[in-house]
Amino acid sequence: MGVQIKRVYDAAESADGFRVLVDRLWPRGVTKEKAELDAWLKEVAPSPDLRTWWNHDPDRMDEFASRYTAELDDNEAVDELRDIVADNNTVTLVYGAKDPSVNHARILRDYVAE
Repeated sequence: MGVQIKRVYDAAESADGFRVLVDRLWPRGVTKEKAELDAWLKEVAPSPDLRTWWNHDPDRMDEFASRYTAELDDNEAVDELRDIVADNNTVTLVYGAKDPSVNHARILRDYVAE
């Protein structure tokens, strides 16, 4: 199945496979039990400075993607995520952002798939 993304606020399903939270901060209003995660890799999330600069602004998405990809190129935690992907048929990158198209998990999914 590969790598997919899903909001942490959506119900976990068996089709999600191995669920990895990829946010640096724990999502508001979600208990660990409700999140049903197998791992939390906060180190693969955008740096605090990049996240603050971007502020989930759709107009900055392209520039954010470029900057975030550059961060990922130098991020050792990406190797851990790639190992998880190699060891599991399906991996779901779980994120807290409201917009399914304006979030870092989408960029991370594409980056790991390369």
